[in-house]
Amino acid sequence: MTTDHPPAFEATSSIELQSVTDSKITSVSLYSTRAEITRLYKFAVKTGQNQVNIAGLPNALEAESLRVEGRGAATIHDVTVSTAKGEHIPTSSPKLVELLSGREKKVNALTRCTAAQGSLEQYLGSLTVEHLEVSKLENVLEGYEAAGEKLDARKAEMTEDLGRIDAEIAAERALIAVPHENNKLRTKAAIGVFAQAAGNVEIALIYAVPFATWTAFYDIRVDMDTKENPVALIYKAAVKQNTGESWDDVPLQLETSTPTFGLRIPKLSPWNLDLQQPRWRLRTKSIVSIGFRSMAAPPAPTVRFRGGFGTPGGMEEEAAPDMSYAGTSVTSKGNVSATFRVPGLVTIPCDDAAHNFTIVELSLKAAMSWVSVPKLDAKTHLNARITNASEYTLLNGTASVYVDGSFISRSMVPGVSPQESFDCPLGLDSSIRITYHPVIKKLSQSGFYNKSANYVFAQRITIFNTKSIAAERVKIVDQIPVSQNSQIEVKLVNPALKLPSDAGASGATKGAPKDPQVVSVFKGVKAHWDGADQADCEVETLGLDRKVNWICSVPAQEKINLALEWEVTVSPASAQVMGL
Repeated sequence: MTTDHPPAFEATSSIELQSVTDSKITSVSLYSTRAEITRLYKFAVKTGQNQVNIAGLPNALEAESLRVEGRGAATIHDVTVSTAKGEHIPTSSPKLVELLSGREKKVNALTRCTAAQGSLEQYLGSLTVEHLEVSKLENVLEGYEAAGEKLDARKAEMTEDLGRIDAEIAAERALIAVPHENNKLRTKAAIGVFAQAAGNVEIALIYAVPFATWTAFYDIRVDMDTKENPVALIYKAAVKQNTGESWDDVPLQLETSTPTFGLRIPKLSPWNLDLQQPRWRLRTKSIVSIGFRSMAAPPAPTVRFRGGFGTPGGMEEEAAPDMSYAGTSVTSKGNVSATFRVPGLVTIPCDDAAHNFTIVELSLKAAMSWVSVPKLDAKTHLNARITNASEYTLLNGTASVYVDGSFISRSMVPGVSPQESFDCPLGLDSSIRITYHPVIKKLSQSGFYNKSANYVFAQRITIFNTKSIAAERVKIVDQIPVSQNSQIEVKLVNPALKLPSDAGASGATKGAPKDPQVVSVFKGVKAHWDGADQADCEVETLGLDRKVNWICSVPAQEKINLALEWEVTVSPASAQVMGL
């Protein structure tokens, strides 16, 4: 009969780790105002209780966000986070001690060599005719030259060795630079790890830090000679971080969602009405109560057991699969949030400077249009209605706009979900020329006793397309006056557009029309109330501001003329009309 004896556990083992030198960042998820960092540590544990002390974590680390995950035949017992305050950590290593000792020996040897050179010079200078025969002078000088050459060669060799040792000392000191030299890296984490057997384990610390952000910006390149997908949109990200630690060769994941903590749906307070009390009512003294708010401790860091980590009730000897990490592709989650994985590994130092990365380049469809308000300015503005036909969500950001390779302007891209459209101004186009002719005004009177004054106005607008191709969508916007008095009546004659309220009152339709009215002026030209060509227009409000627009197709090298006519009737005729 045999008896199984439990393993003999050793005394608690202390494992000291420096976060920067003893770990590697395996993942960075960057949000608009913070980042989530995953650091992986690999170390050996002894049988029994091990106290793992990790120093050099960033001061900005949010303790309530800290999570611990890992792999290995061990169990995590507890995790605590603290801050090092003015503690001195040794800045030495066995190699550095050896180098400093070797340097001291070289310095001493160099000092002796320099002293020997001085002694030789002093000896030669002390010789006189009384002490040295002329026949022996040649031998003495030859001995001086030989000894001097040996001392010079030795001194040069030691000087070179001393320079090499100084370089090695500087490199070793940079390698063992401790966190207390960086005031931004003073946070420590203490992790209790109980191991059934000695071996290697891996622990990942996952924590959130502020002072890291990313913003979207774009290059929009438009090729006017391309019919299909004329817009190339280059989606870029500007990344900044000042967290205290450098991100060297890390996989970067950009998140469009914004983490929120404790955000609740707002609740409406009661809204009561009461009669105002008389001013002579006696005022009573109010009693102010002081409430005491409990100071609760922050939530403890989260401990998660993954892989071979077992529960305190039993040890798992079989190791689970390794942790998996995100690939380098770019993905999107739709309208609520999107995730972008920047291809490859990137390096972002802790310098709070913008580091730019290209996320993806998209070829998009666009509908070109020309817009002019000639009453105010006869210039023609080129605009592109771009459809986001990709799977990527576009965030708010600035855009540099290029047309046929030339920089045109800087614009803003709004938040655009997949399959949504947005307008992108492309500057002025001088090849579409607009002439706003002087208005023609005629006055007549009607009535026998109560005479009314009738004003008839005619405005002509000429569009000249000097391009070698047709301009398919030229939008001209103009207006007629709006009456603010019942004695003044304004009527649009040409184009023959009716207000939605007039259409409903005529008996042709019941209620407001569902679709905006469109008048075909002639081939290639349609007129409607301004705003009717917008997808989100409200039909019942069209024409209230009396703004009219024409959508025109102008052939190459041709002109077309638009006519705007309206009547103003004033009763009595003697009334003075302002603004006419």
